[in-house]
Amino acid sequence: MDIISTPHAPAPAGHYSQAVVHNGIVYVAGQLAVDPYTGEKRLGAIEEQTAQALRNVAAILEAAGSDLAHVLKTTVYIADISLWPRVNAVYAQFFGDHRPARAVVPTRDLHYGFLVEVEAIAAVTGGRGDTVTRGQGDKGTR
Repeated sequence: MDIISTPHAPAPAGHYSQAVVHNGIVYVAGQLAVDPYTGEKRLGAIEEQTAQALRNVAAILEAAGSDLAHVLKTTVYIADISLWPRVNAVYAQFFGDHRPARAVVPTRDLHYGFLVEVEAIAAVTGGRGDTVTRGQGDKGTR
């Protein structure tokens, strides 16, 4: 099991990893619309929030040796289901012709007032970048 960490996505704000790779599959933790370089919470329009969350997912996938074209499934949490058509439009732009399995989960409130959160599961396809911590007990990186 490998723990993925990249400076190109927001640092975890709690006791979790940006992603974990196991048996050729990467599990990306839920991503919010946080700018990874400034830490700014992008609480603007739902389109902006969705795009930033998906950019964060894409950065983590890249660090894990994957990409959006190899996403198997996403889960999208949305604070107001009436916003779904706008979220789906941005989502479709990011994924293009690729149509991974997806679950949409309406919620009441997301952390810090965000309107959308996206998590993903993807196949690993290549070499990894950034920091990879191997195993649960091994603190080494490669």
